[in-house]
Amino acid sequence: MNAVKVRNIEIGGGVPKICVPIVGKTKKDILGDAENVCKLKTDVAEWRGDWYEDILDSAGLETTLSELRKVLGDTPLLFTFRTSKEGGEMAIDTENYVKLNQKVIRTGIADMIDVELNRGEEAVESIINTAHMYGVKVIASNHDFQRTPDKDEMVSRLCRMQKQGADIAKIAVMPKNKADVLALLAATEEMTAHHGDTPVVTMSMSGTGVISRVCGEVFGSALTFGAAGRASAPGQMKVGELRTILELLHKSMQ
Repeated sequence: MNAVKVRNIEIGGGVPKICVPIVGKTKKDILGDAENVCKLKTDVAEWRGDWYEDILDSAGLETTLSELRKVLGDTPLLFTFRTSKEGGEMAIDTENYVKLNQKVIRTGIADMIDVELNRGEEAVESIINTAHMYGVKVIASNHDFQRTPDKDEMVSRLCRMQKQGADIAKIAVMPKNKADVLALLAATEEMTAHHGDTPVVTMSMSGTGVISRVCGEVFGSALTFGAAGRASAPGQMKVGELRTILELLHKSMQ
């Protein structure tokens, strides 16, 4: 597996890196959240653009991105517009989804960008190609808030992301029982052991799946998400608690 270097962070080796979502609705809230993220010394900050009330205003978008970068300093920034179909706050058609992500890429401010696999092969490849032209890393993602697909299907989706050129492949699923959590962990292990050309990020959501957010070093998930304030998905732990558990597990594995 090839680790991904983003600023001073390497994703894909050792203790899973912690990413904290910024979910403010106004610029003031976003910058305030970013200040809190910096105090926590998180590894990666994710700006969830779908929460931002002025996300479709081009001038406002670039201004907010620029000010966000100043607050974050050298902390890597992941831009994500999570669509309502995959658990996000806003609906958007594919044409405007592509344009929005490419606009963010061309500012040169974001270090990474999230691209939803279900937007279609042409749209995904267009965003990935633009990102790589500008030196931006891509996390291809897939979210299922209704169920957990079987292991082979999850592996297949992650492999598709790699094949389309993503730097990191991510899948998040909703468990209905403990067996679903085991299926997610088995898919993670199979990817990293047999298909892992890129780092993978996997999680089983809600309280039932919380174990998947802390055992990434064991099964192969390279990044986990923790909450500084409001959680952006079911089952996210507080950053401090998450870091403590990750470090304890790391020490015990040596």
